[in-house]
Amino acid sequence: MPRTYLPLLHQLDDWQSAARRAHPGVIPCRRGCHACCHGPFDISVADVAVLVEAVTRLPDPTRRAVVARANEQMAAMLRIVPDWRPPFAIEAIGERRFDQVSDSLETAPCPLLASSGGCLVYEERPMVCRLMGIGMVAEDGAVIENGCPIQDRFPDYAALPPRPFRLGRWEAGEERAKRAAAARFLGDEDESSYETPIAAAIVAWVGG
Repeated sequence: MPRTYLPLLHQLDDWQSAARRAHPGVIPCRRGCHACCHGPFDISVADVAVLVEAVTRLPDPTRRAVVARANEQMAAMLRIVPDWRPPFAIEAIGERRFDQVSDSLETAPCPLLASSGGCLVYEERPMVCRLMGIGMVAEDGAVIENGCPIQDRFPDYAALPPRPFRLGRWEAGEERAKRAAAARFLGDEDESSYETPIAAAIVAWVGG
């Protein structure tokens, strides 16, 4: 399944690369920038499938450190929502309570953030991570605003217009990948709407 989803993620990389070529030296978002790598946020079940494989392939000491950080962050989340149970679906606690979790841990670094500031699974990072850096306008005119938390430091960057992307076609492929991942991880392809934060995915599906 990751083999079919990763090419979709690479389409977002190509879209980002085109933006950087169109605006050389303007967009600060790149490998090694970690301004957006803090606080729990939701990832899809397709992202979970890719992430689990990537974390499993990490060298043993690195993987153990990642799992330890994920467990520590999960423990902090469970102090806020103690009734949350594996596989830690956000739907199980509701958006309002998950927002409380996210707000309380907004400065917590992602478990996959290395001490050097780089992502340990950069090539397999989730979709939402690849959206950061530039706004997007879909073929139907819908706009996804740039969520970069430091864009106010770069006026030329903040002023960039959203770039077109054929999101509808992309989402059709994503849904197929999500259904396949839901069948594999949750035993039911109809659970394709499952979302969870990165720390929870690591605790639920990688373990020790």
